[in-house]
Amino acid sequence: MDNEDEPAIAGRPPYRKEDSFDVPDKRAERDEAQALCYTYHHERVLKREDSDYLIHDVRPSKPRPVVNSDSGAAFDNEPDNLRQVDKDAGFMEDDGKAEETSRNSKSASNSKLDSQIAEELRTLYTNFQKCLELRDKYMKVSAQRVGDNPSDSDEWVIYPPPTPCWPPPRPEDVGRVTDGPDSIGSDFVREEVPIPGLCDHFFEIDDTGVYQVYANKEDLADRKPVIDVPSPKDYFQDLDFVLSVISDGPTKSFAFRRLKYLESKWNMYILLNEYEELAEAKRVPHRDFYNVRKVDTHVHHSSCMNQKHLLRFIKAKMRKTPKDVVIFRDGKELTLEEVFQSLNLTAYDLNIDTLDMHAHKDSFHRFDKFNLKYNPIGESRLREIFMKTDNKINGRYLAEITKEVISDLEQSKYQMAEYRISIYGRSEDEWDKLADWVVENKLFSHNVRWLIQVPRLYNVYKATKTVNNFEDVIHNIFKPLFEVTRDPTSHPNLHIFLQRVIGFDSVDDESKAERRIYRKYPYPRVWDMPQNPPYSYYIYYMFANMTSLNCFRQKRRFNTFVFRPHCGEAGDTDHLTSAFLTAFGISHGILLRKVPALQYLYYLAQIGIAMSPLSNNALFLDYERNPFPTFFQRGLNVSLSTDDPLQFHFTKEPLIEEYSVAAQIWKLSGADMSEISRNSVAHSGFENRIKKHWIGKKWYLPGIPGNDMAKTNVPNIRVAFRYETLLEELNMLKEYSSVDRPSAMPGLIRRMASNIPSVALLVAEDELAKAVVTSPPELNPALTSGMVNPSDFKSDQ
Repeated sequence: MDNEDEPAIAGRPPYRKEDSFDVPDKRAERDEAQALCYTYHHERVLKREDSDYLIHDVRPSKPRPVVNSDSGAAFDNEPDNLRQVDKDAGFMEDDGKAEETSRNSKSASNSKLDSQIAEELRTLYTNFQKCLELRDKYMKVSAQRVGDNPSDSDEWVIYPPPTPCWPPPRPEDVGRVTDGPDSIGSDFVREEVPIPGLCDHFFEIDDTGVYQVYANKEDLADRKPVIDVPSPKDYFQDLDFVLSVISDGPTKSFAFRRLKYLESKWNMYILLNEYEELAEAKRVPHRDFYNVRKVDTHVHHSSCMNQKHLLRFIKAKMRKTPKDVVIFRDGKELTLEEVFQSLNLTAYDLNIDTLDMHAHKDSFHRFDKFNLKYNPIGESRLREIFMKTDNKINGRYLAEITKEVISDLEQSKYQMAEYRISIYGRSEDEWDKLADWVVENKLFSHNVRWLIQVPRLYNVYKATKTVNNFEDVIHNIFKPLFEVTRDPTSHPNLHIFLQRVIGFDSVDDESKAERRIYRKYPYPRVWDMPQNPPYSYYIYYMFANMTSLNCFRQKRRFNTFVFRPHCGEAGDTDHLTSAFLTAFGISHGILLRKVPALQYLYYLAQIGIAMSPLSNNALFLDYERNPFPTFFQRGLNVSLSTDDPLQFHFTKEPLIEEYSVAAQIWKLSGADMSEISRNSVAHSGFENRIKKHWIGKKWYLPGIPGNDMAKTNVPNIRVAFRYETLLEELNMLKEYSSVDRPSAMPGLIRRMASNIPSVALLVAEDELAKAVVTSPPELNPALTSGMVNPSDFKSDQ
C-alpha cells in the first residue's frame, strides 16, 4: 500500500534548443578543459535522470543502444552525443509530442492506480462501516446507549440522595464519615422507598429461549411482543459476518497499519506537547490525580478486601464471638470456635502465609488453582462462613467486612467501586436471597454500585441434576426480574436492590476448550446434554433476555441494565467478536492484541475496556507484555481496574496500587492517569447526575466541550488530540465507504457522544464536527433512528 501511494517520478522537461544543441555563448567562452569536464558530468547527470524516468515509464521497454560513458574520453561533437542521449530517452529534437504522450500515459496509469487503491479502501471501509452498523443495531435495540437509561435523566431520584457538596454537609452526613463501618446505610430507611404497583403488561418465554414482553392479553395471544429481539439466526449470521471481515488478509494488514499510524501519531504528539500539558495542568487549582474521581469498574465482591484486612477480621471474630453458630456440617451445628478446633488452628496461628489466598507463580495459566485461592487456608468451609451471602448466618460476616471496605472507600472520597456479585441460575429464589441480604444489612453507599455476574456453569448444574436443560438456567436468572418489573410488590426488596444494579456480567475460565458438536445449535429447551454451551451461545441468551427486560423496564420508567462481560482474557478470540456486537463494555480484552482488525473496530466504536494488568500478570500474561500502554497510546477507550484485590494486591487502596504500578512500569504521566480515571467514570454505571458532578456537566460531549479540566485534570490539548484523531479515522471511513449515510459523520453521535439526546451534530465543510447542548438529557424517541439530523436541532451558539 505504501509503494502504491508514492507519487510517480516526474519526467525531465524537454530540452530547449539552446541548451541541447546550440552551445550558449558563455559556454563557448570557456576553455577546452572546462568544456570537456562539463560535457562529461552533464551527460552522466542526464543519463541518470533518464534512467530513473524510464524505470517508472509505463510504455513497453525497447532495447537501448549501449552508450559507454565510463571511459571519460572527450567528445569531439557534444551536440551529437547529447542528441543520442535524448533519443535513447525517447525524446525528439524537433518537438515535444513524445513528451506529451508520455505524460498522458503516466497520468492514465496514476489514475488507474488511484482507482485501484480507492476500490480496495472502499471495500475495507464498507466492511468496517457494516460492522459498526451491526453494533449500533444491537446497542439500540438493547437500550444500552447512554441516554436510553431512565436513570440518565436529571429528574431521576436517587435514594438515599447523594451527600451535598455545597452548602456544607449536614451534621449527620459528617458523622457518617467519622463513625466508620457502623454508619454505612444509616441514611437508608426501608419504609421511605416507594414501591410501584402492578402494570398491565405480560411476559412469557418463547420457543427460542427468550423472554418476550406483550402489551396486553390480545398481543400475548397473537404473539406480538413490544420489541423485536434479534433472533439466534440473525445473531449468528451477524457474528459470522464480523468474523469474516476481521479474518480477511488485506483487512488485517490495513488495520495493523492504521493502528501503527495511531501509535506513531501519539508519540509525535507527546514529543511536541508534553510540557504544554504539564503547564496546562499546573494552571488548574486544587485538582491532581489523587483528587479526581476514579471508579473500579471490575472488582469481584467476594475478594474486594486485601489479605491483611480479611485476616484481621477473622481474628477479631475468633476473639469476640467464638460461640457463634456458623455452619451445619455432618449432621450437626458448629460454632466458629469448633470449626477452628477441627482445623487444629487458633487465632494466634493465623497469618498471611497460613491464609494462602495470594495468587503466586503456581496460578499462572492454572485457573483451576486460582479458584482454590478463594478458600481461606484451603478450606471451603471457611469460604462458606466468611465469604458467602447464603449460609447459616445469612451472610452476616460478609456484610460486616463489606461495610468496612465501603467505609474505606467513603473516607477516600474519590474512589468508587462496582462490585460484581454472583447469581448462579440454580434456583428462582437466588435473587430474593441476595436482595434481602443487601437491603436488610443496608449495604447502600454513594460510592458503590452492583453488577450481577453469571458464571457459565451449566455443565456442573447438569451433572448434579440441579437443572434439566439450559432453559432452566435462563428461567432461574430472568423470570424473577420480569416478575418484579411487572409487579414490584411481588419482590419489594428485589425492586429496591435493582435500583443500585447497573448491569450483567458473564464469567468463567475462558481458556476452556469449546467443541462444536452441532452444525446448528439447539434451542435452550432442547439443550439437555452434559456439555457446556459455547461462549457465544451464553452471550446471546444473556443479551437477548436483557434486551426484553430493558424494554420492559424502560416502559415502566425503571432503570435499565448494560452488558459488560469478561472477555478476551484467554481462550478464543471469537469471544471478543461476540462482545463487540452485544456488550456496552468488556473486562480484560488483552487478546485484542492478536486481532488487529477487531482492535481497530473497538477503537472506532470506542468500546470501554476495563483492564487489570496485575491480575493478568498472575494468571495469563506477564506485566511487561501487557498491551495496556499500547492500547492507551492508540486511543482505545481503556481504564484500570483491580479484579481481585484479595489475590493480587497488598495495600489498603488496591485501585491506587494498580495505578501506581502502571505509572512506574510504563512511565505514565499525571495527565495519562487522569485521562484513565476519567475513562473509568465514563465506563461506569453511576447515574448521569453523579457523573456530571464528578467529570463535568457536559461530560458526554466529544472533544473539548465535554471536558471540564477543573474536575478531570485532563488537559484540553489532550482531549482535542484524541477527538481529532478519531474524527480523522471516521472521516476516512465516510470518504471511502460505499454505504450511503444520512449524515456526514457515520455514527458519530452514538460512538463519540454516546447518543445523549441533548447533543446535536453540526458538520462543517472540513468535516470537523461540533457538539452543541440543546436540551436536558432526557429520553427522546426521535433518536430511535440510526442517525441524528442536524436540522432537527437548534444551536444555542
